[in-house]
Amino acid sequence: MGTLYYGDNLDILRRYLKDETVDLVYLDPPFNSAQNYNAFFHEKDGTDAASQIQAFEDTWHWNQESERVYQGLVTQPGKVGEVMQAFRTFLGQNDMMAYVAMMAPRLVELRRVLKPTGSLYLHCDPTASAYLKLLLDAVFGHATYQNEITWQRTAAHGSAKRWGPVHDVIHHVTKSADYVWTYPTIPQDPSYIEQHFRQVDEKGRSFQAISLTGAGTRSGESGKPWKGINPTDVGRHWAVPGHVMERYNLTGETVQDRLDALDSAGLIYWPKLADGTPRLKWYADELSGKAVPDVWTDIPPISAQANERLGYPTQKPLALLERIINASSNPGDLVLDPFCGCGTTIDAAEKLGRKWIGIDITQLATSLIKNRLRDTYGDNIEIITVGEPVTPNEAYVLAEQDKFQFQWWALGLVGARPVEQKKGADRGIDGKILFRDDPRETKPEQIIIQVKGGKTGVKDVRDLRGVLDRERAAMGVLISLQPPTRDMVAEAVSAGFYEHKTNKQQYPRLQLRTVKELMEGKPIERPSTFAALDDTFKKAPRAPTKDGHQHELTL
Repeated sequence: MGTLYYGDNLDILRRYLKDETVDLVYLDPPFNSAQNYNAFFHEKDGTDAASQIQAFEDTWHWNQESERVYQGLVTQPGKVGEVMQAFRTFLGQNDMMAYVAMMAPRLVELRRVLKPTGSLYLHCDPTASAYLKLLLDAVFGHATYQNEITWQRTAAHGSAKRWGPVHDVIHHVTKSADYVWTYPTIPQDPSYIEQHFRQVDEKGRSFQAISLTGAGTRSGESGKPWKGINPTDVGRHWAVPGHVMERYNLTGETVQDRLDALDSAGLIYWPKLADGTPRLKWYADELSGKAVPDVWTDIPPISAQANERLGYPTQKPLALLERIINASSNPGDLVLDPFCGCGTTIDAAEKLGRKWIGIDITQLATSLIKNRLRDTYGDNIEIITVGEPVTPNEAYVLAEQDKFQFQWWALGLVGARPVEQKKGADRGIDGKILFRDDPRETKPEQIIIQVKGGKTGVKDVRDLRGVLDRERAAMGVLISLQPPTRDMVAEAVSAGFYEHKTNKQQYPRLQLRTVKELMEGKPIERPSTFAALDDTFKKAPRAPTKDGHQHELTL
């Protein structure tokens, strides 16, 4: 269960999230001055679709809004204002300065909502890493900075006149010194075991003989001889590992008694040399895994063939977020991603039994995330949405504020994927639904969607009919805020029917739906998922149930 918020994360944080309520924050804020962030949708053959959706453009440019935010920061006392003034002196008024000015108040709010035991992971590329590290020190204090994690995000490749850039940086900071940490481990490298655990006992168990002494002499029991061997002679003392005694349920009042117990249990290795120092048998099958280092090379990027790949260019591997969530939270904790994109953090949190909050500034992102979660966990998953229109009047307001966000939201009502045409080229297609009612067909059928936020008339229906003919589409749907006129209905009826290829069922070829009708649950007429394969979005893989089987779809 979780909540998706649509809107500016700074406003959402201030309006909806209370102090010290979040256990873990992960954020991957966009910054790459040479790149637009697009959500790509792939055709069935794996090639990029001709149309792309520009989810948001990386336009952190210095302007009046940047200046306003900056002035608000530097007028407040404290380290944040001081570091922002230093940035301004060094950077001037450029894109990087606009970016850190955008990030500063958001990090302040994220620290406010974190519990005292909480952690924040900030994912970035090396371009902005150094500036964000200084900003984190100003917001959280340098004493709570835990790690700079290096994640190898791609395979080695050449780069003109510099070392090939292959890694991202993940900064880990905590609210306090007392934070949740589960001591994550990874399996031991088999080559390490093969190299260091070469000896085999009479039971066939591989072991390594390790020292039973520690550096320096002692005057107590640990410095006294045992079985004719005096550690003091070589400047050392007996050091019996307490965890080994506990593991084997061994006891002894003195150090020598404990050594006797280890020897009786067959846990001491005696070298063949007469003067050889006895050593402890450390068995390979008792290794508990090694601590995860701060350089992560064992989580590969999402390959083009990966089942989890959804076509979102900045999508991170699920395993990356699972490692972070497992390390710094417990089941039932609340995980927050204020730049949730295609929802990998949310997916990982749901999978690991955490509550979650996702925030994104685009309706496209919330639509992608809801599709992803329902594909993975079934339609019964509980998703609360805040900020999306819940009444036709609110839909009117969204249409007036931002026609593109209104379009993306309206397309989400019918499960369509948005389509962006090249600038200046209006081809009459706002979205598409792709389906195959004959599994043997390789090319899917199309349902063309148009969304109108203003006045509509019979000309709009005729135009959509022309698009259907031009694109050789199966069906078309006109979504509007206003109810259709009698002439519009007549024109739609005259378009005839689309006939299902196998069961011969007929569906109106051109359909009219108001936002109000869709919000009240009146669907478009189209082949159901029982009768057709839906190819609109790349499907996220189904999550296995506790018994190892996949979730069944609820329809």
